[in-house]
Amino acid sequence: MKKKTRRYVMTARAAKADATRQRIRASAVELYRKGAIEDFTLDEVARRAGTTVQTVLRAFGSKDELIYAALEEMAASGVFVRPTPPGDVGQAVGVFFDIYEGVGDFVLERLNEERRRPALKPSLDQGRENHRDGVRTLFAPQLAARRGAARDRLLTMLIVLTDVYVWKLLRRDMALSRPAAEAIVRQMIAGVIERETTHGKDPLAELVGRREPAA
Repeated sequence: MKKKTRRYVMTARAAKADATRQRIRASAVELYRKGAIEDFTLDEVARRAGTTVQTVLRAFGSKDELIYAALEEMAASGVFVRPTPPGDVGQAVGVFFDIYEGVGDFVLERLNEERRRPALKPSLDQGRENHRDGVRTLFAPQLAARRGAARDRLLTMLIVLTDVYVWKLLRRDMALSRPAAEAIVRQMIAGVIERETTHGKDPLAELVGRREPAA
């Protein structure tokens, strides 16, 4: 009887801890979507979740881990940091920068540790898939204008141009301001989606074709 009682108590505690964790994550998602990253504090998350900062840290380990969990949940549900109309390049770039300004350095640390800590791979793979889905959604009109290999090539280029490593190069390595960095990314994206043609052909496709060896 005592064992059954103890098992019930442990199960109830686990369920309560899981409910608290879910409440904290929901509060983090709500707060992250409503304000700037500078306004995101553990104190405010704890207040919204009806708990303490200590409980938040026990559940997630750090502020970065909590933000990452919130972003994963938003991505999985198809919700971005702010409402963004598909096809608006400027707003799309802003969405990715919002994410990277918040947890870019943290994500880079995890990527650097991926080989040494294989347990990180599932989470990072999910992040990569979330990024790909985000690009598909935010640039849906541009992608829909192309077909087959041209569409796949454009998708790949957009994924690369909005990747966290591009953000790192511009914001950390080159120490550019956020507006300057975003302007460069917007310009690069405009270059690859611009529908200029030469004799009715995609210029990039034509260039690739010229470089292919003759049969």
